[in-house]
Amino acid sequence: MSKEKAPVTQAIRALREHKVDYTEHLYKYEDKGGTTVSARELGVDEHAVVKTLIMEDENKRPLIVLMHGDCEVGTGMLAKQIGVKKVHPCDPKTADKHSGYQVGGTSPFGTRHAMPVYMEASIAELPVIYINGGKRGFLVGVDPREVIRVLQPTLVTAAA
Repeated sequence: MSKEKAPVTQAIRALREHKVDYTEHLYKYEDKGGTTVSARELGVDEHAVVKTLIMEDENKRPLIVLMHGDCEVGTGMLAKQIGVKKVHPCDPKTADKHSGYQVGGTSPFGTRHAMPVYMEASIAELPVIYINGGKRGFLVGVDPREVIRVLQPTLVTAAA
C-alpha cells in the first residue's frame, strides 16, 4: 500500500452518501493492464476484482455491466437476458461521456448519467470485491451486498 492519500472521487462521495463501508486500495496503474495488474498489485484473486464496463444496446442506450476480472461478457447471452437485440462495448470516448469517468477508472458509483446496471450473479457470492473507486489506480474493497443495495443491479449470467 502506498503512502499516497486516496482521492475523493464522485464514487467515494456516493459510497459515503449511502453509508457503505469500504477499504481504499491504491496501486500503480498500467495502461491496458486491466484487472490482471490490479489483482497482482493488490495481491488478490482476479476473480474478486470486478470490472465496470460501459456498453450500449442496438439503440445506443448505455448500460453498466459488472463482471469478474477474469471473465469476459458474453454479449449475446447478456442481450438475450435483458431483452435487447444486441449489446456491445462503447468506445472509450463514448464510455467516458456516459459515465463521467476515464476508461480504466470507471466506477459504477456516482456516474454522470443514471444507467441500468447488470451484475454477473456469481459476484454476489463473494465475501468481498474490489471495484474501481473512480480513478485509474484506485480500487475500493466492498461487500457485494452493499453494491446490490446501492446500485440495485439486475443479476445476470453472462460470463464467457
